Amino acid sequence: MIELKNLTKDYGTTLAVNRLSLDVAAGEIYGFIGPNGAGKTTTIRMMGGIIEPTAGSITIAGIDLRKDPVAAKKIIGFVPDRPFLYEKLTGMEFLKFIADLYSVEAPYLFRRSEELLKQFALWEWADEIIEAYSHGMKQRLIIVAALLHDPKVMIIDEPMVGLDPEAVSMVKDILKGLAAQNVTIFVSTHTLSLAEDLCDRIGVIHKGTLLAQGSVSDLNLAAKTGEARLEEVFLTLVREA
Repeated sequence: MIELKNLTKDYGTTLAVNRLSLDVAAGEIYGFIGPNGAGKTTTIRMMGGIIEPTAGSITIAGIDLRKDPVAAKKIIGFVPDRPFLYEKLTGMEFLKFIADLYSVEAPYLFRRSEELLKQFALWEWADEIIEAYSHGMKQRLIIVAALLHDPKVMIIDEPMVGLDPEAVSMVKDILKGLAAQNVTIFVSTHTLSLAEDLCDRIGVIHKGTLLAQGSVSDLNLAAKTGEARLEEVFLTLVREA
């Protein structure tokens, strides 16, 4: 469902992503971890069609993102690390705006909005302006907006920032449920315990280069750390890079 081939972003003074190649299957949750400045957000932004790669290709469900960006984006649910919300709109007005972008028809929009807002404990706030929302509520709303058009692929950058433990548990369960419905999920996170608990496979990126990928057991083999927790494996891989 997701295929990156030799994906590169060179800013001239900084090689942010260096010939990154990976693929993610339908229904798989793929975690993307690395230190600050490793190239995670740059990769996510290229996958979301926000910035152009210097070289390489991104294919989403067989669609080349460069050749047909509109078709590719129609099947992507994108959650950035710093989402922008029109805070003078109500939650429901914002969802209507997003629905128009994805050509979601009105009858389905209202049914799906109610379902998702209830699922994310936002239904009672649907008609309140967004500037009255807490940070965690805003984060949940942006995830609702990304799910509104029933995407086949979710691309998520730091989904748990600002969420309380109950909301974190809720989002984890929802992502696992989506994967069970064959939705592909690519998630970047600094929270290693989340990646370990949630993801089928994990890729470790450092200085723009993919150091290793696979299950936690596969990463243990790559780092030669035995049966260590992901945190120890991650630190070993990064130190030796």
